[in-house]
Amino acid sequence: MVVSQEEEIKDKLKEVFGFSGFRGTQEKIIKNILAGKNTFVLMPTGAGKSLCYQLPAIVSEGTAIVISPLIALMKNQVDQMNAFGINAQFLNSTLSRAEVKRVKEDTLSGEVKLLYVAPESLTKEENVAFLKEATISFAAIDEAHCISEWGHDFRPEYRRIKSIIGQLGDIPIIALTATATPKVQLDIQKNLNMEDADVFKSSFNRGNLYYEVRPKVQVKKQLIKFIKEHKGKSGIIYCLSRKKVEEIAEFLRVNDVNAAPYHAGLDSSVRMKNQDDFLNEDVDVIVATIAFGMGIDKPDVRFVIHYDTPKSLEGYYQETGRAGRDGLEGKCVMFYSLDDIIKLEKFNKDKPVTERENAKLLLEEMSAYAESSVCRRVQLLHYFGEEYTASDCTDQGMCDNCDHPKAKFDGQKYIELVLETAQKTGERFGIGHLVNVIRGIESQYVKSYDHNKLDVFKKGSEETEVFWRSLVRQTLLNELLKKDIETLGVLKLSDKGLEYMKNPYPIELSKDKDYTVDGGDDDDFSSNNVTKAYDEGLFDLLKGLRKKVAKQKNLPPYVIFQDPSLEEMATTYPTTKEDLAQVNGVGMGKVVKFGKPFLELIENYVEENDIETATEVVIKSAINKSKIKIFIIQQIDKKVGLEEIADAKGVSYDEIITEIENICYSGTKLNLDYYIDQIMDEDRQDDLYDYFLTADTDDIDVAMDELEYDDYSEDEVRLMRIKFMSEYAN
Repeated sequence: MVVSQEEEIKDKLKEVFGFSGFRGTQEKIIKNILAGKNTFVLMPTGAGKSLCYQLPAIVSEGTAIVISPLIALMKNQVDQMNAFGINAQFLNSTLSRAEVKRVKEDTLSGEVKLLYVAPESLTKEENVAFLKEATISFAAIDEAHCISEWGHDFRPEYRRIKSIIGQLGDIPIIALTATATPKVQLDIQKNLNMEDADVFKSSFNRGNLYYEVRPKVQVKKQLIKFIKEHKGKSGIIYCLSRKKVEEIAEFLRVNDVNAAPYHAGLDSSVRMKNQDDFLNEDVDVIVATIAFGMGIDKPDVRFVIHYDTPKSLEGYYQETGRAGRDGLEGKCVMFYSLDDIIKLEKFNKDKPVTERENAKLLLEEMSAYAESSVCRRVQLLHYFGEEYTASDCTDQGMCDNCDHPKAKFDGQKYIELVLETAQKTGERFGIGHLVNVIRGIESQYVKSYDHNKLDVFKKGSEETEVFWRSLVRQTLLNELLKKDIETLGVLKLSDKGLEYMKNPYPIELSKDKDYTVDGGDDDDFSSNNVTKAYDEGLFDLLKGLRKKVAKQKNLPPYVIFQDPSLEEMATTYPTTKEDLAQVNGVGMGKVVKFGKPFLELIENYVEENDIETATEVVIKSAINKSKIKIFIIQQIDKKVGLEEIADAKGVSYDEIITEIENICYSGTKLNLDYYIDQIMDEDRQDDLYDYFLTADTDDIDVAMDELEYDDYSEDEVRLMRIKFMSEYAN
């Protein structure tokens, strides 16, 4: 009995992958490849791209080459195919010579159905020679956006792929990507010489994902709270630097989160172990650079958090796409700050001019997305050339902007001015130039084109640059302007825009969010970034209790707890000794000494006011392993002079005193009597001791003012404050 091709691919779909039917355009794509046609696939992460080349490889004679940019991706897919009983192998830098030889022999004998190759390996002459001898069914280029210099993850070695594939004979190509703007799509097709390819484009909408942008304020506190709310669920946290990855992974582990780091700087065996642990549910949260996750087939990632603002919307979209690939819940949270954008711009300053300009435009798009109060989906899908109705997202409440909409205003007169300005400047410029003309800014370019002589010049001078940038972007989202596909950054009028100029009508717009408030970013939760955020009612009660306890113990109130510590208590509501010990400036020593009445007060207050407690929101700092602090404590125990300690560490005397103050205020008791006794007589010590015992504050400036006639040096006062706090507060 002869089995038709259609029956064969459906049989293999069930037999190998366990699926009864195809999703979306998968079947059409597979048939197109099997017909020997070049195929271009644009499909969101989680929609089943891999199947589009894996299944035709299985049913075709010979070996399919899969060009893939990441070793982690190759390993994951090869393991998966081998588990399905399909012989898949990879050829990359991790293999020994003997392993390379075995893979090549198995491929030449026809045993290997899928051969995953890194682009760097593909360009080696000996590998090209080997592939010429093999029977190649087709070539799949995964993550094809890496080809385009206009994309977010450009890799020069991808530009050589077409010439190398050309040496292997007339074989069909399938290029696949989950992130490509219309311009990137065009660049991919041109570079691969496949403008005639059949294009299969699925909707980029991931309806089960919830998109949210949060200001980068008290991030660690927000992070712990979020993860505790999603306890036991799988998640990925993306950071831009390896150092930050290590720091956040350690911070999460200290706070009882089952987390592991992943970045290119780790030993490959550690990377692989951490990845496997995540896939096997031995680790809940992976903290990673963007190197992690590309093509990782883990369907139940419930959240993706961007700790740092990403470099581009393409990268952001691809990374968020790793959440909810099983179609169930997926939360996507990005922490955004203007500081991140400024840092990223600085990283780009040494790039060639064109690359730098491209990177700048990508960052502007990222900022626009974060700051806009327009539906997140509308913005994302428009970026990828797809139209979307905001009401669909609003009805389901699937993004923060639709969940909490900002007030609207009629934008008709502003839109008309934007369109008129674009038209009168010749439809040859980008957002910055248009805004400068509208606001009346006589920049070099504005003057060189005589645009300061246009009647639209300065017509919108009463509004800010932020306002007009938002207006231009919202005009784009309303399809009245369009991006020039040939020239990056240039805006032109669409047919809809031309019609609007003839027959304008009211359009509701919304103002962007304001992220200019500086709340700090990823510092430990401290008094610096909780000011004004505490519960004033509880703070007043704590202050009153502190005064009462201080009177009972005949001590100044600041010795019990300082104001910043009370502010933090009035923010995190600690109700256990462990929680209270985590408050800055407290420590377990002070908890034992003074904590009981404060814990009782907070517990009663929490109960009466039905408040979320510190168990949910308090965060623990990773243990300070600073070598200098350990060194100082050891040297003081040995009664070494402070000048000698400073010399040994190559720091100033003042810096050593500051470090000792930090150690003391974090709850460690230090005995400096051996040193203080050498530089101050007993009477002077007693006078300063009495001062701190009766003072309202331990502020050094206040102390120096009050002691100005007693001829004490600032160093003496600081040393006696350390002695006093060590004996009474710790």
